[in-house]
Amino acid sequence: MKYAFVGLGHRAQMYVDALLGEWRDAGTIVALCDTNRTRMDYYVERIGDEVPRFTPDEFDKVLELADAVIVTTVDATHARYVCAALDAGRDVIVEKPLTVDAEGCAAIAEAAERSTGKLIVTFNYRYSPRNSAVRRLLQEGAIGRVTSVHFEWTLDTIHGADYFRRWHRERVNSGGLLVHKSTHHFDLVNWWLAAAPQTVFAQADLRFYGSENARERGVTDRPTRGQGAPGLGTDPFILDISKDPRLKRLYLDAEHEDGYIRDQDVFGDGITIDDTMSVMVRYTNGAVLTYALNAYAPFEGYRVAFNGTAGRLELEVVERAWTPPHAAVDPSAASKQHKADAWEKLTLHRHWSEPEEVPIETGAGGHGGGDRLLLNDVFRGPGDDPLKRQAGYRDGIRSVLTGHSANVSAATGEPVHLVDEGTRVR
Repeated sequence: MKYAFVGLGHRAQMYVDALLGEWRDAGTIVALCDTNRTRMDYYVERIGDEVPRFTPDEFDKVLELADAVIVTTVDATHARYVCAALDAGRDVIVEKPLTVDAEGCAAIAEAAERSTGKLIVTFNYRYSPRNSAVRRLLQEGAIGRVTSVHFEWTLDTIHGADYFRRWHRERVNSGGLLVHKSTHHFDLVNWWLAAAPQTVFAQADLRFYGSENARERGVTDRPTRGQGAPGLGTDPFILDISKDPRLKRLYLDAEHEDGYIRDQDVFGDGITIDDTMSVMVRYTNGAVLTYALNAYAPFEGYRVAFNGTAGRLELEVVERAWTPPHAAVDPSAASKQHKADAWEKLTLHRHWSEPEEVPIETGAGGHGGGDRLLLNDVFRGPGDDPLKRQAGYRDGIRSVLTGHSANVSAATGEPVHLVDEGTRVR
């Protein structure tokens, strides 16, 4: 296969490294496309060969060279590249979220239906061993028919704050965290339940980040960005991207081309997304989800509980137990991978039985070995997977429309109804 990349920021690296490493026999990288040549130059050095580079206006030339396109651009631009590639008969691998709104979903659905190309949405959380274990138990009927789900996700003041520094802070780019981040979680629930969202109601607000909230807490005179700020190196909310060689090359050294600032102040003006969100979803199988996302917690992780006609299943995950203040100052220290204080626990409560802790088998690499399984599915095919982890465009649409509907509901105060197995807003 001949692979082209569109969007050469941070997210592209996992796929580039895969094709240069363990999956190098799956294909070659034949073209790069981005708004910023400096970022493309960084990846050309990493690839080691002189790969052709194109601007977005030259995307038709990219398609002439490629069999498949890997889309890792700003979320709001996904639909443009996905549809163009599908209409050219190319396979598409796209980072979640598939797109950011109902219009983008409709355009992609139409393109996918008329195309000979295949579309894969890379939901890596499906492949995390703990989440796969949940799917397996529910699929086996361990707690009978699932009647309700409670799902709480907490982003800490390292990871959560970072969304308010970047392009994600503007809803027009990302759809807000209920689309950009929560599509991971909504997809998990859709997949765990093997059901589709039907009715969505939500409340959401910006309560911690942003200039207005900062002023209410007496925080004033904030810098507009990290570089050159008086508090650089001491303020845990000020990111020093010069400390991370990769971030420096991809963003700080690339600013002169497009003016994109990667280290904006999280307590500055111009933030249009929420940081405190609550959602209720009813599914086609009758189950009800209560979901909460908080982007300024003191720890990072999630808790999910399933109530069923034969018992209850609980998964607790702590990815980072506390947030050391130096981690944001030095981004290279902020990784959650293999943290000594991380833990996970899966407990099965059957009616009339003592609780049973279910072992979780993990592997090497990101997300307990899940990233490696995902990449194998992407580049070599899913094979005979009883858990059906590979996600297609309809899965991507269901997850996006759950988040999009939550945004609409939070703005209007009204529930939003989905039809056609959760793939269209009524």
